[in-house]
Amino acid sequence: MANQQMRSTTNLLIINLALADLLFIVFCVPFTAVDYMLPYWPFGDVWCKMVQYLIVVTAYASVYTLVLMSLDRFLAVVHPIASIYVRTERNASSAIIVTWVLIVLLALPVLARHGEVTYTFSSTEHTACIFLDMDPKTRPDGYNKPAYQIFFFLTSYAIPLAIICILYVLMLMRLWKGVNPGGQPPSAESRRGKKRVTRMVVVVVAIFAFCWFPIQVILVLKSINYYEITAISVVVQIVSHCLAYTNSCLNPILYAFLSENFRKAFRKVIIPWRPEVNAPGRFANGDARSMAVTRTTRTNNDIL
Repeated sequence: MANQQMRSTTNLLIINLALADLLFIVFCVPFTAVDYMLPYWPFGDVWCKMVQYLIVVTAYASVYTLVLMSLDRFLAVVHPIASIYVRTERNASSAIIVTWVLIVLLALPVLARHGEVTYTFSSTEHTACIFLDMDPKTRPDGYNKPAYQIFFFLTSYAIPLAIICILYVLMLMRLWKGVNPGGQPPSAESRRGKKRVTRMVVVVVAIFAFCWFPIQVILVLKSINYYEITAISVVVQIVSHCLAYTNSCLNPILYAFLSENFRKAFRKVIIPWRPEVNAPGRFANGDARSMAVTRTTRTNNDIL
């Protein structure tokens, strides 16, 4: 972000998304893999609680960064003038900080709801890191797992996805039905831009919905004992986990490298000595001023 051209609300959100997704992969993938491979939990009770807590925090941080990015794009397209004083770097940074603080605090109950337990299998004692659900005999003071899992499904998938879809539908309606200044028909460049935005929106929403849906459904079904544990169902669950991880790997790529402004600024960071291609005398003074205004407006909006 040392490059001034990279400092925009959208790019700040892209970097936050990349950070959240990276942390999600770091705290989720290794421990989930160990949990599948070993018949016991080797990291102890404290780390069991911390891993589950960090997985939830980073998953929420990732998905609600997507919501913030949807809101940012919605404001830029639907309210381009009115949102100039709202879509600032300072406000974006504040929104990111508030989002992280709220998630970190609201996810604290996850620490109490998970822990290491000992169980006997084939006359051998094993340990497992599990949700401490209520059991009349062994854990009467436990927690309601179906309620927890359904709440997680709603707040980390269904509700954010609904918000993202609504904002993007409104944005696309404005893009395709909006009237150009002077009532002129849309130019070929304008139509290409609209198609580009539409394609990006459809891809982003479809990938998020597709990657997270299987594991979310499986976790809910398991919580209400509707998911039978067999060799095939375990493989399906592993594949579903991998799909969710894939989404975290794809998010920064989708949002960053589908953005023309981000790509240009990124190339300048990687190849700072690359000269600008400017044809002398290409624009008259009036055309140059018009071009500068257009470029400034585009950079501020940072849609693509």
